[in-house]
Amino acid sequence: MSGNCNQTCSSCGDDCDERKDPKTDFSEKPHELSSIKKVIGIVSGKGGVGKSLVTSMLAVTMNRRGHSVAVLDADVTGPSIPKAFGISKKATGNDLGLYPIKSKTGIDIMSINLLLENDTDPVVWRGPIIANTVKQFWTDVIWHNIDFMFIDMPPGTGDVPLTVFQSIKVDGIIIVTSPQELVSMIVSKAVKMAKMMNIPIIGLVENMAYFKCPDCDKEYKIFGDSNIEKIAQTHNLDILASMPIDPKLAAACDKGMIEFFEGNWFDRIAEMLETEITLGNNGGKKMKIAVASENDMVTEHFGHCVNFNIFDAENAQIVKSESVPNPGHKPGFLPNFLNDMGVNVIISGGMGAGAIEIFNEKGIEVIVGAMGPAKVAAEQYLKGVLQSTGSVCHEHQHHDECGE
Repeated sequence: MSGNCNQTCSSCGDDCDERKDPKTDFSEKPHELSSIKKVIGIVSGKGGVGKSLVTSMLAVTMNRRGHSVAVLDADVTGPSIPKAFGISKKATGNDLGLYPIKSKTGIDIMSINLLLENDTDPVVWRGPIIANTVKQFWTDVIWHNIDFMFIDMPPGTGDVPLTVFQSIKVDGIIIVTSPQELVSMIVSKAVKMAKMMNIPIIGLVENMAYFKCPDCDKEYKIFGDSNIEKIAQTHNLDILASMPIDPKLAAACDKGMIEFFEGNWFDRIAEMLETEITLGNNGGKKMKIAVASENDMVTEHFGHCVNFNIFDAENAQIVKSESVPNPGHKPGFLPNFLNDMGVNVIISGGMGAGAIEIFNEKGIEVIVGAMGPAKVAAEQYLKGVLQSTGSVCHEHQHHDECGE
């Protein structure tokens, strides 16, 4: 280190041992007076699938089971949480910070509509300002002794979801979908974003799955046949619940009385949230991880590895392992070979961009940049601490042959 060092490494050209890495951790601490045990994000790839409804009903369900619950409404341009809970009172604060509004049954809620002078005032802000507002809901609001916080995310994969995933330690997300074929494609985008950000996916909730006639109890699929089984199988996800179109539930939301609507669709999710102390990368599901290896060590070159160490995992724990020889380096062969084996995750030191794209199209997650013992890499992935660095096999990066 130079004797004239001022610790501003970004403007310094010296190559010394004391150089500081640029900041890569964007996480923000909650308010110093806040206490939040578990944070669950409710997301969707597109609008209009009932994400806010699912958020509200989950909060109500957990509250009925005796937990201290909060809802952070991150949908700044389309806030609907206060309406569902019948809240018109404005949030207040003091020198310490902002305070959420309590609903009729004691659920803490913060939404942009609780800060605007009029509920109908539009929020005409650019993305970064909206994202920063959501961040302040986390850092400036005093959330007191919360067991479960549910974040109602805006649709899509833009500034706000990115900010939430980077700034807030989200324990897991629930993806909301509906039967339309278009939605299944959009869900894939949400799944891939979550995996890119290393956010555990708890599972899928299908809304508007059917309508049950109140006179004859016959079920009608208003939006066509469900695609949720196919989506769940493609991405190895749990189907957590299927919600019907219920006019009584819609009326309860319109009247601000959702807390008094009786529905048991989310009892299974509630049990999962209560029993899962730590949500692993697979949200408690079984999965199969393939590590491109040279014997027991992660190899740098995916396509030319000696063998694949295959690890079967359940509840974020390895329960079985085996070594499978590399069947050969043929264009397009390995992605199909590993997909046929039921592999959900590929871990390697490096991989060509084309191969990564093929795996992603098959719904298989790719982690590159790993090194060291293969089993350790798999265990680190299951703990949620192994992150992809974007490394490519430099030997093949120009021709993109590795693994294709």
